[in-house]
Parts: sequence; structure tokens; C-alpha cells
Amino acid sequence: MSEKAIATMTRQPRHDAGTLLLGTTLTVAALIVVPALAARFGLGSALTGAMRMALMRASSRAVNGKNEECGDAASGFSCH
Repeated sequence: MSEKAIATMTRQPRHDAGTLLLGTTLTVAALIVVPALAARFGLGSALTGAMRMALMRASSRAVNGKNEECGDAASGFSCH
């Protein structure tokens, strides 16, 4: 393989600070805030899980910039 092809394959996507901050905020909300509020207000586990999945999917889209219906394999979760 040529050096250019190898460099293209190993290059990591660059994200700006605002995008990473938004993704991190949504992730923290999904992992900490939503379960705390669900426990406080007595929400069911199905509703809590659905809200957490929606926030994690939004976090993934914010960072990756994809508008797919389902998450991709690299993001670590999928809707299937």
C-alpha cells in the first residue's frame, strides 16, 4: 500500500470542542440525570430506558454528525 492510503486509513476524525461538550453533556444526562429523576418521580424502567437510549443516540449523532436511523457499529450500540 502507498503511504497516502495508509495515512487515510489511520486518520482519526477531528471534533471541535463545542461538539464534544454537547456529546458529553448528553451522555452525562443519560447516565446520571435521567436515572436520578426517574427514581425521584417514580418513572418506570421502560420509560427511563427509552429516554436514556434517545439521549445516547443524540449524543452519538452530535459527535459523529450522522443522521442515520440507527447507530453504527463503531458507536457501540444499535437500535436492533
